[in-house]
Amino acid sequence: MAKLALLVAVLLLAAPAGVRGQSDLAPAALPLISAVRSVDVAGVRALLAGAADVNAPQPDGATALHWAMHREHMEIAGLLIDAGADVDAANDLGVTPLLMACARGHGVLVARLLAAGADPNGALPGGETALLAASRAGSLEAATALLAAGARVNDTESTRGQSALMWAVANRHPVIARVLLEHGADVSARSGIRRRVFNMGGSRSAGSASRGIALEEVAEGGSTPLLFAARSGDLESARLLVAAGANVHDMAADGNTVLNIAAHGGHGSLAAFLLAEGADPDAAPLGYTALHAAVLRGTLRDRGVANDDPGAGVPLVRALLEHGADPNARLIKGTPVRRWSHDFAFMDRWVGATPFWLAARFLEVEMMRVLAAAGADPRLPSRDGTTPLMAASGQGYNRGGGSAFIRDRRDFSSYNPVESAALGSTIPTAEERLARAAVVAALELGADVNAVNDAGDTALHAAASHGMNSVIEALTSRGADAKAQNRRGETPLALAVYSDGIGGDRFVREDTAALLRSLSGAQEPEDAGMDIAHPAQPRHPPEARAVPNPVAATADSVAAGAEHYATHCATCHGPTGRGDGRLAAATAAYGARPSNLADTTWRHGGSDGEIFIAIRDGIGPDFAMDAFRARLADTDIWNLVNYLKSLR
Repeated sequence: MAKLALLVAVLLLAAPAGVRGQSDLAPAALPLISAVRSVDVAGVRALLAGAADVNAPQPDGATALHWAMHREHMEIAGLLIDAGADVDAANDLGVTPLLMACARGHGVLVARLLAAGADPNGALPGGETALLAASRAGSLEAATALLAAGARVNDTESTRGQSALMWAVANRHPVIARVLLEHGADVSARSGIRRRVFNMGGSRSAGSASRGIALEEVAEGGSTPLLFAARSGDLESARLLVAAGANVHDMAADGNTVLNIAAHGGHGSLAAFLLAEGADPDAAPLGYTALHAAVLRGTLRDRGVANDDPGAGVPLVRALLEHGADPNARLIKGTPVRRWSHDFAFMDRWVGATPFWLAARFLEVEMMRVLAAAGADPRLPSRDGTTPLMAASGQGYNRGGGSAFIRDRRDFSSYNPVESAALGSTIPTAEERLARAAVVAALELGADVNAVNDAGDTALHAAASHGMNSVIEALTSRGADAKAQNRRGETPLALAVYSDGIGGDRFVREDTAALLRSLSGAQEPEDAGMDIAHPAQPRHPPEARAVPNPVAATADSVAAGAEHYATHCATCHGPTGRGDGRLAAATAAYGARPSNLADTTWRHGGSDGEIFIAIRDGIGPDFAMDAFRARLADTDIWNLVNYLKSLR
């Protein structure tokens, strides 16, 4: 930002000479500056009495008076000024002593410099004036002194076209806003406009341009002081601005309204004030209403940080509804997303969502009830048919797992190290408790427990995919169909898996699978749709049963077979042959869970010859198991047969 230039200039002055490339500047070369830097008042007096050059600069243009401003030393500054120091001297960055004093908000020094003739309208090359700096710092004494000395109240910096009033409001300094308004600050002035290309509500991950998500050139800026107040949450300044004639219907360059910006920023009290002043609660120039924004933000100031504004959250939702906000307004499009941002953005995949839908997704149970009481329809789905009940159950909510996982329902892109895939993919107890409460509330308010989205998924599919057993029980106790199949032919049981990070190995949630089997009446995973690719009967020729095993089942043969099993088979069938290897869930998710080789029933034949043929030729014709004839010699396969028989 333009304001950064002044800060950088001040920080450069504070840096040791060697850091700024001035290692050749020996203290003895400029003894007066050395004395000021050391705050040696007696030394300064002595040097000035000895006719030292009070305006001798460092190589970067900084003088002794600059250093007096940096040290904020009034006595030394007075000695230098009385000795003829140039109060308008500028260093190589254009910073004058007055600009330094204003940036630090040191009103007494500002008044002393102005009394000595400092130019109240001096500015940095980027246009930042002393009044802008004092307004940002919040120094009433400095701002008052500058205005009394003739500072132009409506001057703007050139990078963003922002005024002192905008800076005061942006930094929540209503006392400065008041004095600026009293001196004629323009409440209708607008900042400059620029255009940037954004990903409109897509993925926040690296690359950040999800397939099918539009990129859009968005106008930024064009903000009035009241729009700055809406962004910063400065309620007192907003009151002053409206009283001075500011328009509560102001729109920024992108078309967004003061009310929507306040609600989206979590500034509930300011939003309520704007409503009382006549702001339109249903305006949706960017595709969302203030009610959508209020639900999205909830009671958070930032991700995981509570908002101290008592008007945020449910109070703002109530205020909006009381002023006529439509509880069934639909989200029209996603909002701009920055790479790895922590912004509260509307995702493109939520298009069609109502405020109630969002409240269900974010597990805001009280909001759900408040919205329903105001007429919200608990069945209205988003664009892809996902209902509020499904959203509460976790549909479209992906925690990642492994070394990458999402912390909570409002966290869209956080990558945090965890100890294991299971930990990263497990819903915390507190969140699951809230999810169950939101699901129960949605059902009590009239949600359809067996509604399906465009993919054929139900709320039970979603709950199963997250391993939320208490939610599964709540859904099934109210009639959810545990045998329902989505368009891929998967039952909730087939989705009881989790991944080791993005694109990683998949594992079965065994406790969830057991619960779903008991609820669906299934005895084996394949009975519930997890093993549909395996043939019901062996497909090998009948003579396979009679093929003799030429390798005796000795300890050496079994040991050799164990080595081949560990290398080629354990990843799917598991270390003990129970069909629970690290890739088992991946195959289950696609319809073919590995067989349990440790039980007494082998669906593809249990004789030595049948086992040999199954390993050598694979199981088909659909995918179930690859053929190993190219990887293992016949003797190796017979050793493997002997090992597998030892597992029974």
